[in-house]
Amino acid sequence: MEVRVLTPTGMLGAGFPPETVTRGLELGADVIAVDGGSTDSGPHYLGSGTAKTAAAAVAQDLRLLLRAAANARIPLIVGSCGTSGTDSGVDWVAGIAREILAAEGLDLRIAVIYSEQQAAGLDIERIRPLPPSGPLDPATLESCTHIVGMMGHEPIVAALEGGADVVLAGRATDTAIAAALPLMKGLPPGPVWHAAKIVECGGQCTTNPRAGGVLATIDQDGFTIEPLDPGNSCTPYTVAAHMLYETVNPHSMREPAGTIVVSDATYTALDDRRVRVEGSRFEPAAQHTIKLEGARITGYETMSFTAIRDPHILGQIDTWAALLRKMIGEWVARTLGLGDGDYDFDLRLYGYDAILDDIEPDRSPPKEVGVMLLVHAADQQTATAVAKVVNPLMLHLPTPDMNYLPSLAFPTSPAETERGPAYEFVLNHAVDVDSPTALFRIHRLEATDA
Repeated sequence: MEVRVLTPTGMLGAGFPPETVTRGLELGADVIAVDGGSTDSGPHYLGSGTAKTAAAAVAQDLRLLLRAAANARIPLIVGSCGTSGTDSGVDWVAGIAREILAAEGLDLRIAVIYSEQQAAGLDIERIRPLPPSGPLDPATLESCTHIVGMMGHEPIVAALEGGADVVLAGRATDTAIAAALPLMKGLPPGPVWHAAKIVECGGQCTTNPRAGGVLATIDQDGFTIEPLDPGNSCTPYTVAAHMLYETVNPHSMREPAGTIVVSDATYTALDDRRVRVEGSRFEPAAQHTIKLEGARITGYETMSFTAIRDPHILGQIDTWAALLRKMIGEWVARTLGLGDGDYDFDLRLYGYDAILDDIEPDRSPPKEVGVMLLVHAADQQTATAVAKVVNPLMLHLPTPDMNYLPSLAFPTSPAETERGPAYEFVLNHAVDVDSPTALFRIHRLEATDA
């Protein structure tokens, strides 16, 4: 038996060539699986329960995939809906899907899986920290604006077995989305989980990731992976290399139900486009766990940005930046009466050392530098007030040896941009569960559902 998994792109809303999905259907795809989110872009999206993708971009991809699923009569699975997999994210994607189905006249049954958790409903005695986190303080749990549990394949399988044509899941492991149908069909977990890991980012495992997604054909002994674009290629190098992506150990990766082990896997080029992988195995865990992700508000931020092209300042940019940091503290204390603990600020010199900071190997004078000030305070008013106090310094601050005031360049007016609440991830923990589906709620959407 074989199961073919079509992954059109690494993230719903990122776009893909429509013809590549057509190609996947021609090759006999049994399921379309696509990730809808990530924590890559930071805690804001989980903390606020909002999506990083535009509704129009999600609708564009979803319309193509819903049509494909309907025409081929195969399931469509989307995981981590709305970026972070909150309940609002699932409902947002479901709303878009329902509008498309109505407009296109498609008769597909939708199941939604909610993964959001309430602090009061979690047994803190069963929550364990993941490195490098420490034991969980109940106050930390309660401070989260949103908490999600990262589901494995089991809730998705339950939705498929319940008759769903389209599964829109909350937070899920990237691999669970692709692994669900092959595992439901009885294929061995070793090749299934390894294949799911390789296809999780679509064309990332090919020589040209921009050319579209991939198709994985999984069987009893292994899997074969090929690009959906006939001009693109998979090689043993590009396929094997994806085990290095977002993993602590390139030879293994933990899932809620156990661990993928690929230390004995072999990667063989079948031709100049396709790769065959065998020798993967899956080691079941003694205890099923669900990873928890949570974010909370840490305060509010205001940003200001100016640009320097004065060669005299750029010749001693470190001295200028040190002076600016010193004067920010002095001016804010004198003007607003604020001291250490009342606010924080970050000063970044883009074009010089904003990325690597002190370990930047090339510290030669640049031709121009963008200076970003990011002020963080307990409330928006304070953060903005600090940025406004600093405004004259970011416009006219000279170096100590200059006898005139330079004019630097604000790109926007007003110069201060209020960024609103700032969030931080505070949960890097796993909770022991008695059932793989216990923390998740599955609902079938009927035509009359709002």
